[in-house]
Amino acid sequence: MSAWTDLLRDIPDFPQPGILFKDITPVLADAGAFAEAVAAMAAPWRGIRLDAVVGVEARGFILGAALARELDVGFVPVRKPGKLPGHTLSLDYGLEYGRDRLEIHADAMPAGARVIVIDDVLATGGTLKAAVQLVERQGALVVGTGVLVELGFLAARATWDHAAPLHAAAVY
Repeated sequence: MSAWTDLLRDIPDFPQPGILFKDITPVLADAGAFAEAVAAMAAPWRGIRLDAVVGVEARGFILGAALARELDVGFVPVRKPGKLPGHTLSLDYGLEYGRDRLEIHADAMPAGARVIVIDDVLATGGTLKAAVQLVERQGALVVGTGVLVELGFLAARATWDHAAPLHAAAVY
């Protein structure tokens, strides 16, 4: 593992008892580590034709926007309910500790747009799968997905059933 991974920290019992939260904020706070992490996330997508990076609220925004800049493409946010001002598409999905909903602007990208979907941590995969489904409802082509950190012990990759590749910059 590279130096940026040394800055990740575990927060027990967040957001509720029994959950071990992987905190990426120390990586974001260190300019060199943040640059390393974004470069690691960008590596699989260099040379691939992309139109946009889709980032999932909230930390996926930070990583997705930085990655979009790194890859010289646009950025599209996927948000929690009620945060986007225009007409939206929404999808309910399951988390390891409950249910949630994501939304995307209905006109966020044209049909046929080639995108990657980015989030911070892959735990059970529910959030990433929901974001992919929202993007595909618009007729966009998800050419890949990526996360900064994959929690390998939760085995979400074993249930990943999308044709697009899933890349993780680090696996724990």
